[in-house]
Amino acid sequence: MQRHLTILVAVVIGMFAFCFALVPLYNVFCKVTGLNGKTESTPQAIVTEIDKSRTITVELLATLNESLPDKAGEFSTKTKKFTLHPGEYIHTSYWVKNSTNQAKVVQAIPSVSPGLAARHVKKIECFCFIHQPLDANEGKEMPLVFTVDPALPKNISTLTLAYTLFDVTQNEGGA
Repeated sequence: MQRHLTILVAVVIGMFAFCFALVPLYNVFCKVTGLNGKTESTPQAIVTEIDKSRTITVELLATLNESLPDKAGEFSTKTKKFTLHPGEYIHTSYWVKNSTNQAKVVQAIPSVSPGLAARHVKKIECFCFIHQPLDANEGKEMPLVFTVDPALPKNISTLTLAYTLFDVTQNEGGA
């Protein structure tokens, strides 16, 4: 009986340790394989070469997470779709508005589809790099400057850059 109890306790501790390690392991896996469309969360090196021999269609999406229901705010992109030459810089912006009577802090989490294209999207300036404080009923334009590396595989001609906006007010010590 004592042996079985020891084994069960060891299994529970092992399961807890495994669950605790899943997020960092998943992040490493995504970074190595380029799966899940995760992009870097810091400014990237500047690409200087422009591949004028091809064009890429880029679609921009904006989604409010369920922590920010539709009536609590707005989140949209200035331009929904455009074409670019790999290596060319795109300057655009997103619009966010806090439609509540309370200050909020939001964070945008990016995703790229297809996932293998994520390592080729180089963000120079992005509102997703930092938390965005919003006063009650405040709206603001948030800049995005990026390029697509010319090393993007030739078979990828369309990619989607999506941002999901989360309410992180509690993480900032807000009410």
